[in-house]
Parts: sequence; structure tokens; C-alpha cells
Amino acid sequence: MDPGRTATAHDRTELELRAALEALAGGVQAAPDAYRTARGDWLRRERRRRLVLAVLITVVFALATLIGLWVLNQAPSDPGVIFSDARTAAQAAAGSGSGSGSG
Repeated sequence: MDPGRTATAHDRTELELRAALEALAGGVQAAPDAYRTARGDWLRRERRRRLVLAVLITVVFALATLIGLWVLNQAPSDPGVIFSDARTAAQAAAGSGSGSGSG
């Protein structure tokens, strides 16, 4: 086959394809409210996404609060070593303070 002949066949195929696509595109008419419909769909999706995000944040915050309250409620109610007696704590602090100064 001749390379010039192949190029001509490709050119003819390209021209025929271009003509067919132009004829097809010429027959297509845009809907009068296509932009408004597409924008409305986009705004609906945007609102839904924001609503889902707000609900998710609320649920996570509520769960964190409930877990924190539950953990605090599980703490023993009897006073521990730190909060046992103010006088004992003051004496322990005075005793450890004098011991550290002599070293």
C-alpha cells in the first residue's frame, strides 16, 4: 500500500466523522432550564453533605461527652491519698521540703 493513499483514507474518514458529529450536534437542543436544574441538584447535594457533617459532629461530641461523664462516674467516691487530709498533706510537704534542703 502507498503511504499517500493511507493518509488520504484517514483524511476522508476524519472528514466523514466530523460531518456526522456536526450533524448530530446540530440536532441537539439544550433544555431551557438545564442550568437551573443542575444548580438545584448541586445545591441539594451540598445541603445534604453539610447536614450529614453537622449530624456526625454532633454525634461524636455527644459520645465523647457521655464517655467522659461515664469515666468520671466510675471514679471511687472515697477520698484518695492526695485528698485524705489537709493537715497530713501540709505535714508531708513540710517534711519533704526540709529533707531536700539538707542534701
